[in-house]
Formats: sequence, C-alpha cells, structure tokens
Amino acid sequence: MSTQILERIRAELRANADEKTISNYQRFFKETVKFYGVSLGAVDKIANNYWKEIKTLDKQEIFNLCEDLFRSDYSEEAAVASVWTPKLTSQFEPADLAIFKRWIDTYINDWAKCDGFCNHTIGNFVQKYPESINEIINWTTLTNRWMKRAAAVSLVLPARKGQFLKEIFTISDRLLTDKDDMVQKGYGWMLKEASKLHQDDVFQYILKHRKEMPRTALRYAIEKMPPEMKAEAMKKVV
Repeated sequence: MSTQILERIRAELRANADEKTISNYQRFFKETVKFYGVSLGAVDKIANNYWKEIKTLDKQEIFNLCEDLFRSDYSEEAAVASVWTPKLTSQFEPADLAIFKRWIDTYINDWAKCDGFCNHTIGNFVQKYPESINEIINWTTLTNRWMKRAAAVSLVLPARKGQFLKEIFTISDRLLTDKDDMVQKGYGWMLKEASKLHQDDVFQYILKHRKEMPRTALRYAIEKMPPEMKAEAMKKVV
C-alpha cells in the first residue's frame, strides 16, 4: 500500500509541474536542488488530498512514508511530508524528537526543506513538550549548518506567540558569530518574530550585540521595528 501511495503522489507531482515554476525554482537557492517544478499551492493541495487517505494509518506507517518522501531529495516530496507531520501533533511522543533530528541531519539540505519541516513540526513539538527545548538548543553546537538553522527556525512560530524568549536569546548567543549566512538568516528571523511581542527586549539584545552580530542577521532581526529603532541598531554597523 505504501509503495502505491508514493507512486501515485509522484505521478501527480509530475503531472502538475509547470514551465514557469520549473524556470524560476532554482534561482531561490545557492545550492543545486532537485525538484519537479510544482507550485507550492499545488503541492499543498496534493498533500492535503492524500492526507485524507492516509490519516487512519498507524503513526509509524505515516512516519515511514514521510521518510521515503524525504529520502527522494525532491523538494516537493519533502514539502508533502512537511504538510503531513504537523497533523500528527496530538500523537507526538517525546521519543519522536530523535526521529525528527535524524531526518534533519540526514535529508535536509536547503533552506526550504529546513523551514518547511521545522517551522510547524518541531515548532509544534516543542510547544507540546517544552522540556525538549534544551535538546533544540544543543543543535546549535553541531557542525551541520541545517541543524544549526533548525535550532532557530523551529522557534519561529513559538516566538511569534511570545514564547521561549530566554531560550531564543540563548540560541542567538550560540549562533551569534556563525559565518554561515543560512544560519545568520535563521536566527535573525527568529529574533524578528520574537520582537513582535517583545520588541524592547529584542531591541536591547540587538544593541548589546550589534557590533559582533553579522549585518545579515541584524537586518533580519530589526525588519519589523520602527524606523528610529532600526536607525539606532544600525549605527556604526553600516
């Protein structure tokens, strides 16, 4: 059954590829990515249609399907898996984090796969199991650039709700001077989301660290702040 589902999904993805998406897709990435050329809206529709068919399967069976989709390395297949996994949040167990970590470490190789999976799946997980935040923080010490970005972007949605501010600053401290622009953009984005409900706290953090914070991260972090705050944050930086 699993093989048949995967074959049908792949056939439908191929059938929904369009020339405009094919011609534009690669320009969003520095690395070479593997893709069919299907618009995000079409991918979401396909993922949600197949969810109706698989949602009664055992969680492990769904996880196996997701891993097969990630293993293919196609962007759209990873996106299908990333639509499915958050729908299992009510069934998440603490041990699932080790599975998710392995998927990130093994299969995630560009920002879209990282953000698509981590924003909702890991974001939901850490809200359900707040005690797991220390494991997420520890990802900042790993050498894999996508694991480090994952530590930050997994907190984007919780940050938007005002959660985990202390841990957000801890992650930012650990990634502060990282040379990788994908990591810089990741924690800058996390700080930007945190600033929506904790503007003064994030602003003070930025002022404290602006001399050492890479400009890429800083610009992301202050994006939603008032012009006067942006100007102050950028003093002696530009």
